[in-house]
Amino acid sequence: MLKDITLGQFFPGDSVLHKLDPRTKLILTLVYVVTLFAAVGPVTYGLMFVTLVLSVLLSKINLKTILRSIRPLVFIIVFTFVLNIFFTRGTPIFKVWFITVTREGLVTAVKMVARLVMLIVGTFLLTYTTSPIALTDGLERLLSPLKKIRVPVHELAMMMSIALRFIPTLIEETDKIISAQKARGADFESGNLIRRAKALLPILVPLFVSAFRRAEELAVAMESRCYHGGEGRTRLKQLKLARRDAVAFLLGAALIVAVFTLSALGF
Repeated sequence: MLKDITLGQFFPGDSVLHKLDPRTKLILTLVYVVTLFAAVGPVTYGLMFVTLVLSVLLSKINLKTILRSIRPLVFIIVFTFVLNIFFTRGTPIFKVWFITVTREGLVTAVKMVARLVMLIVGTFLLTYTTSPIALTDGLERLLSPLKKIRVPVHELAMMMSIALRFIPTLIEETDKIISAQKARGADFESGNLIRRAKALLPILVPLFVSAFRRAEELAVAMESRCYHGGEGRTRLKQLKLARRDAVAFLLGAALIVAVFTLSALGF
């Protein structure tokens, strides 16, 4: 299950999404999230779904990889569905004992699950098609106006990029620790909830030790290379907006106008 978590991973490629400027992808991801939460009816949800499918096709990311990224979040998705379908008041469809399923609850549950799945896949495409270095540079350039009020933009962008970069590493480390503990006879699946929580201690302690060790090694490596933040730093690849970025911005603007207009009309 841990190996299915692909957040923070980058899959190199030459697709249209890979070639877009990281600033364009960051802005369009924000536009996608805003429009997704603005969708209210089947027409706007369908429009967002079509947009997501086209984005996946343009990214050329394997569909199995995308579906595998959803598997670790199945519990959250199911919990969201159950929470909305059973605790939303409205017109009853049927009632079993003290559980009442309403028409409004069923509609809300389907909408929330669809929105959650599309949100996960849409945001994961950003890290799938953008390298950590490009993501850091794009985020720093977008936040550069905040430097005028002495906000440490470069440091913030670097920390976010490092955090995303080390998610797959920590997941791999956790999987190795679990395998090692199982080989020593550890049992993580039997017993009640309290016993399972206590069984996680042999995993958490070495995981925290490993994380701090990696952080220290990274700090020493950056210091030994005379890293002093973003001041005077040069870049091998300069960010330049191309024609495809302009087209992407126009499509993003058309999407947000269409969704907000249709949502205002109740579609």
